[in-house]
Amino acid sequence: MSEKTPAKPAPLPTKTPRSAPNEVAAFLKQARTLSAGHAPGAQKGRLILALDATMSRQPTWDLACTLQAEMFDAVGKTGRLEVQLVYFRGFGECRSSKFVADTGKLKDLMVKIDCRGGHTQIGKVLSHAISESEAHKVNALVYIGDAMEEGIDELADKAGRLGLKGVPVFLFQEGHDPLAERAFKEIARLTRGAWFRFDRNSAATLAKLLSAIAVYATGGHAALEARGRGEDRLLIEHMRGRHDK
Repeated sequence: MSEKTPAKPAPLPTKTPRSAPNEVAAFLKQARTLSAGHAPGAQKGRLILALDATMSRQPTWDLACTLQAEMFDAVGKTGRLEVQLVYFRGFGECRSSKFVADTGKLKDLMVKIDCRGGHTQIGKVLSHAISESEAHKVNALVYIGDAMEEGIDELADKAGRLGLKGVPVFLFQEGHDPLAERAFKEIARLTRGAWFRFDRNSAATLAKLLSAIAVYATGGHAALEARGRGEDRLLIEHMRGRHDK
């Protein structure tokens, strides 16, 4: 993908993920209440879900795909949220889907993606989000990755532009790469989003936080405060800079 809107995804070879962990059951229970508290006729939220699909993520890729697929299932039932899938991998490959409310199609695409060696392309993801937000309001960007191999100043500049457009970035970091952590936290700060650590031990927490982010994308802080669950309060605190894991 260039600095312009990415091309539509090309057909990909099928890759069947391994069996899902039991932790996602709690997420489904939480996410089914997404439509509660929204007035009829309210505008749909728009959320971009961006994935690092480079080879270093292979060990936890199936777990992440499972959680993301369950998120698609949950939000697809509410009719309140449109989701776009963006991913990068290999040599300069970066693709995006359309924004869709029928997230079953996105889930089918996601489970066909396999990890391929290559450098991170976070800058392209941020540029894409800027372009999309100029065409139509984007309520949130979720990014899941484990590394950062780009210039942090360039990423910060693009993050600042997203912040001015009111698009918070929620970053979930796998592993403990210090450069990635520094960059991810700075992106979160500049966009008034949030940064979280993600590993197999925190899968249940990630699932609930994805639910909370979907609630935020459809109703903002007011919707989170109205629902008032633990994950909602945790997300609000991170967005306000009260936590720094």
